[in-house]
Amino acid sequence: MQELALGAPFEPGLMTVIDPVSANFPWLSLSILFPIVGALLVPFIPDKGEGKQVRWFALGIALVTFLITVGAYLEGYDPSSEALQLSERVNWLGDLGLVWAVGADGLSMPLILLTSFITALAVLAAWPVSFKPKLFFFLILAMDGGQIAVFAVQDMLLFFLAWELELLPVYLLLAIWGGKKRQYAATKFIIYTAGSSLFILLAALAMGFFGNGSPNFEYINLAQKNFGTGFQLLCYSGLLIAFGVKLPIVPLHTWLPDAHGEATAPVHMLLAGILLKMGGYALLRFNAQLLPEAHAQFAPLLIVLGVVNIIYAALTSFAQRNLKRKIAYSSISHMGFVLIGIGSFSALGTSGAMLQMISHGLIGASLFFLVGATYDRTHTLQLDEMGGVGQKMRIMFALWTVCALASLALPGMSGFVSELMVFAGFVTDEAYTLPFRIVIAGLAAVGVILTPIYLLSMLREIFFGKENADLVAHANLVDAEPREIYIIGCLLVPIIGIGLYPRIMTDSYSASIEALVKRDSQAMERLTQPTAPIIRSTGLNPPFIAAPVLPLLDFT
Repeated sequence: MQELALGAPFEPGLMTVIDPVSANFPWLSLSILFPIVGALLVPFIPDKGEGKQVRWFALGIALVTFLITVGAYLEGYDPSSEALQLSERVNWLGDLGLVWAVGADGLSMPLILLTSFITALAVLAAWPVSFKPKLFFFLILAMDGGQIAVFAVQDMLLFFLAWELELLPVYLLLAIWGGKKRQYAATKFIIYTAGSSLFILLAALAMGFFGNGSPNFEYINLAQKNFGTGFQLLCYSGLLIAFGVKLPIVPLHTWLPDAHGEATAPVHMLLAGILLKMGGYALLRFNAQLLPEAHAQFAPLLIVLGVVNIIYAALTSFAQRNLKRKIAYSSISHMGFVLIGIGSFSALGTSGAMLQMISHGLIGASLFFLVGATYDRTHTLQLDEMGGVGQKMRIMFALWTVCALASLALPGMSGFVSELMVFAGFVTDEAYTLPFRIVIAGLAAVGVILTPIYLLSMLREIFFGKENADLVAHANLVDAEPREIYIIGCLLVPIIGIGLYPRIMTDSYSASIEALVKRDSQAMERLTQPTAPIIRSTGLNPPFIAAPVLPLLDFT
């Protein structure tokens, strides 16, 4: 099947055709439908109500799904190609322009693997769940298929449906199994995410119906449409709000600390490990790839928002006395580096943003799992009520220390490599003036300095100092169990592996990132041609010395 290369530079009226590397076996459709079908079978599993049988079934489904995604990567994916691969296309509702189109490239394949990996570990983390276990594992498996679909589908309307599919499971997981304020947190989550999703639907309809002919929402067709600059800016603005809520971008972030504050450990892992990455992926896929001219205009704003994320969330995390909220704000701070990387016009910086999403998915999942494990023992999240528990939980203290060091970007860990790539890529990006780069890098470095301060002080308050006699007397401070050590060990293997040899991950998406950056750079060059009416900009340097006057009302 002949398809357009999504990563190819866009030129009006030009269609670049390639032969995608594909496999006959429907790997991606299977990875989406298998966990969903497994979820539908959960109610029929014979169980006495304690979840002993259903949890083994759910773990088996999640592990097989992970093996399917690994098989897709090994058998049908070529890391050196920027082309869309593992393509499957079935005409679904042709009159509405809706097709079942799935595929993978460098932007999606690493995140598909991350999703299935984190979900399998989240099922294992949910082993102690005994309250309505069938419903709990049904929702986890349904989320698995829905989140893989977000990264794999190649139709924007289908993307919207997959995006919406995971909202209801998260809402129920928060509302039923959450903490004391679970109803408030769940309601706030659904209002923020469902409300912002309307912008995705509106943008999808506008882009799909743009031009003459029947509506078509496939990425390969949207990539070759000659959207006017004003049209791109409007779509970009709406999508930035929608994806900014999921990332999350300050000030659209307030749902996340509340959600994390009430969630259980496996839900924490899914929120931090996968859900936030959906926003970063969508910014790359739609804002940067399908709307390159608008992205060229919005890129400086993304960088500024990234710095705000880093500093504001780091300072707020420093002030938190609730353990879950402290780690939640830390996640928001780390996602600021993703925004800076996406806003840069260098392959190194954008590659760093991609690696930061993968790295934070692993590190965030490990930290939030440890938060849940610690709460199960201490029955408190207040740092003021902890202290000295390291005497009785030495293995737990060791696991906390390693994961915290990974989060503060210790050399040899994946976080160090990803943040270094973002910094190096941005400061060497000649699309911005030297003063702008110096100011942004200096401000971002403030967050890098604050991170070890609040993380190491957190460890000190939990594990060191004078032992809280009341806590010790009423809490069962047993050390880490084999299941908990295994989960953290599985997460630390890729964290350390990527930190020592980053190419094990960067080679899987470098071709797609380079093509994406080239496309955006060419869009910037087209916008700054001397023949166009221009206004001088202090934020850009040759060859991007000026920004054009934006025809906001030009929709042609």
